[in-house]
Amino acid sequence: MTEPLLQVRDLTLHFYPARRLFRRGPALRAVDGVSFDIAPGETLGLVGESGCGKSSLGKALLNLYRPSSGEVRMQGQPISALSDRQMRPLRRDMQMIFQDPFESLNARHTVGAILEEPLIIHREGDRTSRQKRVAALLDQVGLPQSAQDKYPHEFSGGQRQRIGIARAIALQPKLLICDEAVSALDVSVQAQILNLLLEIQRELGLSMLFISHDISVVQHVSDRIAVMYLGEIVEIGEAQTVRRHPAHPYTQALLAAVPQLGAEQLPVVALEGDMPSPMDMPTGCRFAGRCPHRRPKCEETAPRLESESLHSRAVACHFWREISPQLP
Repeated sequence: MTEPLLQVRDLTLHFYPARRLFRRGPALRAVDGVSFDIAPGETLGLVGESGCGKSSLGKALLNLYRPSSGEVRMQGQPISALSDRQMRPLRRDMQMIFQDPFESLNARHTVGAILEEPLIIHREGDRTSRQKRVAALLDQVGLPQSAQDKYPHEFSGGQRQRIGIARAIALQPKLLICDEAVSALDVSVQAQILNLLLEIQRELGLSMLFISHDISVVQHVSDRIAVMYLGEIVEIGEAQTVRRHPAHPYTQALLAAVPQLGAEQLPVVALEGDMPSPMDMPTGCRFAGRCPHRRPKCEETAPRLESESLHSRAVACHFWREISPQLP
């Protein structure tokens, strides 16, 4: 069996407010006991509403946020306790594509300087070889050579995201974390960027963690899908299984909101209320207050991810076998 490229075990990320007269308020539990693996060449889609902790999780994997507890392993090496200096050699293998293609690029630098910077930091070649690499990167993401002499504000949103992708793959990483990489773009441009990412993944053999609030995007690019709600993963499994037979009520609600052209539309799932505050978690199931299938047990006992080996997925719901569509 192939060793996972990335292993995440019981990862938590809590933020604490400033102390007030020797008292510390309740923690904001952005990520709460998350576990998953990503295999070499695999794309894991991470989906959930805004505020559920997806982006915080992505940054915690790169140590941009220090995890409160748990463990992250990259190619078998524990990295969650490493210092910034110790992390630097590993960052060439783990890169992120950010949501905003303008804010993530230095407006004072030309595109050529932006793409050359990671090569300089990691001491890759001399100036001539770096300039050749920059030219190759621009060609790889579908931009003209003249782009390297221009500034980010001279490009459209889709072109800026291509520059961000070029920067992320400059060091030929093994893992890309795409944090809402297409959510700020028009729908037609989204398709182009998604196709570019898939093409680059095939060329370089990359693994990807694709983070998005839009399950209709995630289901088309992912090998597996993890559904996140209020800091926890409530369902994870093969993309086709999750798409065709969603088990958790929250997954069912996300998919029911997506028009299914040429396929049977899932019944509408009406959710009640809003997502609870991550500073005031419910005692039982975190989704119980919005779930149309809730029962007394749901409000008393928190469910754990329950594995179903036959269809390679796990679900955190006490009654998912009763309420989910039957698997073949």
